[in-house]
Parts: sequence; structure tokens; C-alpha cells
Amino acid sequence: MELDTSTMTALWGAVIVSGLYHGINPGMGWPLAVSAGLMEGRHVALPKALGALAAGHLLAMLAILLPFSVMSVLVGWQMEIRIGAGALVVAMGLYLLINRRHPKVLARIHPTRLVLWSFLAAMAHGAGLMLVPIYLGICGLDVGQGGHEAARQLMGPNIASAFIVALAHTAAMTVAGGLIAVAVYFWLGLRFLSRTWFNLDVVWALSLVLVGLFGIYFAYNGH
Repeated sequence: MELDTSTMTALWGAVIVSGLYHGINPGMGWPLAVSAGLMEGRHVALPKALGALAAGHLLAMLAILLPFSVMSVLVGWQMEIRIGAGALVVAMGLYLLINRRHPKVLARIHPTRLVLWSFLAAMAHGAGLMLVPIYLGICGLDVGQGGHEAARQLMGPNIASAFIVALAHTAAMTVAGGLIAVAVYFWLGLRFLSRTWFNLDVVWALSLVLVGLFGIYFAYNGH
């Protein structure tokens, strides 16, 4: 199914915006990058920590998107898959609205294991799930009567799309979080951070619900 230019632009825009949003959210780890730089007392520690956080986040995105790229081969069930994915995202958002506590396991991970921390934080917050409805919309599958051979040929492009979506999203997240971390580390300082600390948990949960509902709507309407 060919998507019109405006729809495709909106979907890719959503990938980038969600990445920027994740990067701004302190729950995705940029304060840990600032902390690593200050504790080591070396400027190089800051980009090193940001890179580790980005790697963990990317792995979490792929862990969610790649299974859906294989499921999308079941083109006869594409609407059901997209609706189910949207419902899963809505359910995750509602759960986070009800349960505000952060998983205790994140507090037990040593600060030097930032890749693992970032991976688990993204999974726990449903960051990858937010991308699923967007990703499935980008795939825009419609093979008509092509059967299993057409579905097999579509698997490769869909897997490639999963990597591109995950990379674009993670790059946007790293840029947003990195700019904040650099500003705090070099100019604003920890005093500013302690005075202006913000928590986006409620906004995060509501955005998951919203993205899931949009995914269900577009699936029903054939976008």
C-alpha cells in the first residue's frame, strides 16, 4: 500500500519528535551522563556516557520493533496486528498512569553499566512500544493476492525499516538529551538541575495512550 507524501512525512516526523521527547525526559538517562562527567572529572566521560545510553536505547527499540517486522509478513492480518499493537501501547500508558513507581531493578544497576541501564529503562517506560504503531504505519503493507512469496520478499524491507526507524529515533533522542547534558555540565551546573528538576511521567504515560489510539485509528482507516 503506497502512502501519500503527507502521511509518510507525518509518520517520520513522529519518529523524530518521539526521539526528541525521549531525549528531553530525564528518565531516559541524560542526568547520568552529567553525573559520569562530574565524577570522572574528564570532559570525555560525558560523550562516552551519552554513547552508552544511546546504545542501550537503540537495542531496546530493536528488541520491540524487529519482532513486529517479522509479524508484518502476516499481511492478511495486518489490520489486526496494528490494532493489537495500538491496544498494547494504550494499555502500557494506562498502567504507567496508575503505577507511578519506577522499577526497583533500575536502582540496583551500577552506574558504569549505562548500556544495560538504558536498555532496561527504555523497556520499563514503554519507549519502544510508542514506536510500534508509527513503524507499522510506515511499513504500509498491502500485497493483495501475492501470497507467501510476496510476503517473504517484504520481510527484508520491513526489517531494514525497523533499523532505520530505531536509528533515527535514537539519534534524535541522543541529540536532545546530549544538548541538555552539555548545557548542565558546562554552564548551568548541578544547582540549576536540583532547582529545576522536572518529571514527565504523567505526560509520558498520556502520550503512550495518545499514540496507541492514533495507531488504532489509522489501522481502521487504512493508513
